[in-house]
Amino acid sequence: MLGSRCSIPNLPSTYTSVPSRSSLSLSSRRVINMSATIGTKNPRVSLESMGIKPPSHPTYDLKVVIKLALAEDSGDRGDVTCMATVPTDMEVEAHFLAKEDGVIAGIALAEMIFNEVDPSLKVEWYQKDGDNISKGMQFGKVYGRAHSIVVSERVVLNFMQRMSGIATLTKAMADAAHPAYILETRKTAPGLRLVDKWAVLIGGGQNHRMGLFDMVMVKDNHISVAGGVTNAIQAVDQFFEQKNLQMGVEIETRTLEEVKEVLNYASQKKTSVTRIMLDNMVVPLPEGDVDISMLKEAVDLINGRFETEDVAVPWGRLLVLDVGKHKHRISFKVNILFFSVQLQL
Repeated sequence: MLGSRCSIPNLPSTYTSVPSRSSLSLSSRRVINMSATIGTKNPRVSLESMGIKPPSHPTYDLKVVIKLALAEDSGDRGDVTCMATVPTDMEVEAHFLAKEDGVIAGIALAEMIFNEVDPSLKVEWYQKDGDNISKGMQFGKVYGRAHSIVVSERVVLNFMQRMSGIATLTKAMADAAHPAYILETRKTAPGLRLVDKWAVLIGGGQNHRMGLFDMVMVKDNHISVAGGVTNAIQAVDQFFEQKNLQMGVEIETRTLEEVKEVLNYASQKKTSVTRIMLDNMVVPLPEGDVDISMLKEAVDLINGRFETEDVAVPWGRLLVLDVGKHKHRISFKVNILFFSVQLQL
């Protein structure tokens, strides 16, 4: 579990040793000297290179995630193959190539990884996060110590391929869902939530809550324990008043009767509820069809008084309701987008 007090093992000297900076003739394309643009405690690349910033989190540090990824690869000895076969003073140029069409994501994170391994590396990108790329396209290159590049390569590719796969699918869904919005869920890989949610932003989606701390989300179990929808809303309103809190409040509804109960409560009392989740209101029919009449009726009942969100819309049967505040929250399997790194000797 990642957090602000996570203990990180020291990286082997094979990662941290940095040669003297060598001269490099810069091309007309943008070149980033990463050691000059990334902080030490909470690394950030330059605003120019970052483009779409990662979502904020009070205890999550990307540098911690990067160190963990490098440490699990290096173990206690480092890259023994590289140490055996690659001269320590050899410098090379390596090109990033796309092996599939898609949306590129993870460029800013790749720079952070290269900087962690060797701040003397120079990286040049021809695309930015969120751009479309095509199979065979060269979208960047890195120049410097061969040992550092080879050691960084797999960790960089693992992050970029995962993020690009998420961004590519998100972009397809966001385009299909317009004018509704696409949100993700908390069903992320442990330790990679901010990275996954960053990729969703790059793909044109929006972030749902980051965790349990930044939004109240009253679901079926909370409603059952509280003794019903009205009791659950009252409990949240009282808690907010006692703690002087202000944040989004979403309540799950599973039937039209529960939707009406929320609306009835809100018509009589001031409430902290900001969004109503319409759960399982899309009914599957034979031969892959769906019945959305209940979902439409619920949206009509709410009539713009609250944001609405559904979670029962499968990709491939994306349903777009003609309401400006409606949001689709979707979970999907991550398919990576394949890249390669080729050394130029």
